[in-house]
Amino acid sequence: MDQTVVDLLAGNGEHAEEFGDRFDDLQHAQHPGAVSVCCSDSRVLQDALWGNETPGEVFTVGNIGNRVVQRTTAGEAVSGDVLYPIAHTETDTAIVVGHTGCGAVTATYEAVTGDLSDAPGIEHCVDILKPRIEPGIEILPDGLDRETAVNHLVEYNVDRQVDFLLDSHDVPEAATVVGAVYDFQDVYSDHRGEVHVINVDGERDVAALRDTHSEVDDRIRRLWTY
Repeated sequence: MDQTVVDLLAGNGEHAEEFGDRFDDLQHAQHPGAVSVCCSDSRVLQDALWGNETPGEVFTVGNIGNRVVQRTTAGEAVSGDVLYPIAHTETDTAIVVGHTGCGAVTATYEAVTGDLSDAPGIEHCVDILKPRIEPGIEILPDGLDRETAVNHLVEYNVDRQVDFLLDSHDVPEAATVVGAVYDFQDVYSDHRGEVHVINVDGERDVAALRDTHSEVDDRIRRLWTY
């Protein structure tokens, strides 16, 4: 067998030894406190970034571009994997987590500003991101290098995903929707691996957010106010 699989199974063995008794109260139901929607980048370890080692605490969703949107025959809708915990497990908090240097945002940026040709499945994902990111490209500050532009658009994409959840009739008004960026490239601070809050229920103003959420004011940052 491929050595990578062998190594992964060995790691799973250690996991099973450590975690076995942590599932005793979760055999037949789950009631996670939050659904976390992250990019499926291998550098973004969803449970680990929250310091979570407790099964049942976080309903994790991963896809390229941390999208909450899917296309259906009836039009765009909140992705089922994001909506499921909100609709069926009493989860009342959704957190959309982008990350610095996002490849999906970069690919969308390149598709809008140049010519991107990729496999159909990847192009499908980029096409869903395009209408969210393209307006942000048009209002980017002048003089940004490519890397900085992408990180600005990471925030813009998170904001648009938050907006989609807030605008959906399928998401209860009482639900809390948070937008954040995971930084492992020293963009927001020199603490690699920190999550920085950029949006809460559609509010993007840093001063207002810090005033309202003073208990986490040191974790509220944005690169871009528009």
